[in-house]
Amino acid sequence: MGTVRIATVGAGVMGLSTAVCISQLVPRCSITVISEQFTPETTSDVAAGMLIPPVYPDTPIHKQKQWFKETFDHLFAIANSAEAEDAGVLLVSGWQIFRSIPTEEVPFWADVVLGFRKMTEDELKKFPQHVFGQAFTTLKCEGPAYLPWLEKRLKGSGGLILTRRIEDLWELHQSFDIVVNCSGLGSRQLAGDLKIFPVRGQVLKVQAPWVKHFIRDGSGLTYIYPGISNVTLGGTRQKGDWNLSPDAEISKGILSRCCALEPSLHGACDIREKVGLRPSRPGVRLEKELLAQGSRRLPVVHHYGHGSGGIAMHWGTALEAARLVSECAQALRTPVPKSKL
Repeated sequence: MGTVRIATVGAGVMGLSTAVCISQLVPRCSITVISEQFTPETTSDVAAGMLIPPVYPDTPIHKQKQWFKETFDHLFAIANSAEAEDAGVLLVSGWQIFRSIPTEEVPFWADVVLGFRKMTEDELKKFPQHVFGQAFTTLKCEGPAYLPWLEKRLKGSGGLILTRRIEDLWELHQSFDIVVNCSGLGSRQLAGDLKIFPVRGQVLKVQAPWVKHFIRDGSGLTYIYPGISNVTLGGTRQKGDWNLSPDAEISKGILSRCCALEPSLHGACDIREKVGLRPSRPGVRLEKELLAQGSRRLPVVHHYGHGSGGIAMHWGTALEAARLVSECAQALRTPVPKSKL
């Protein structure tokens, strides 16, 4: 077998980063990203993109830490390069604050981010309703810049981009040898996965260039994340809600909660509402599956279900998905021994 033809379904941060990793790790392959929607129409374009990872109950902590560290190292290298602005990657310092002392004062990712420490009493005076806090520097990766940057890298290494709606992974059997499923919520239909569900997130993008530090309530429901050209205010976590239209009452509530933490935001202007549906399940699905229909076989690598941790974990899980694709490619290239009659 010569060139192995690989299709990646989905063009959010998972699909594009996996395609780039495959182009780097799998020799003698062609890679095509197929999706109905591309940037700026993906969930990854709405994401705040802060590298503060969630915890996946069904995934071992050591594995989550590996994914996060690989992602942090990858983005840290970009932040320290001439590509930083183009890729939408920046370092940002700030505080995560709690109304009661958390059961876990030092999270699993504390030694991956930079300068993690407990907040001092003087720092906590800024937040009179909160009794405990953590100060650290982390990275922010902005989808509207990062996705086109990944696309450019993919095309530069010979990858193709195709706009098409896929109803069934078997549609790709004629043209491709391996399929990588990065379709997020689309996996309900494409993989029959009923464990995946939307968690609706509504945010505001505002102009408040004087806000330089991030502030995140420990619940993860109220946050202020300064970025390159605007500040993201959030948020919501509405399980099972598919509604992509902004809700004016929710926006009012977000602004009010954020102003309580940072009163200067009363002066924010050019307020824009954004909604995204996080593809959530108890654990990330990252595995091989061999689909069979009669005598036909289609190797599939599933890579989806990151919920709110998509950008925080993407490069680590994309590297793992690419290694699984490499195993599939090797299997295809290994001749099946003929039985001796």
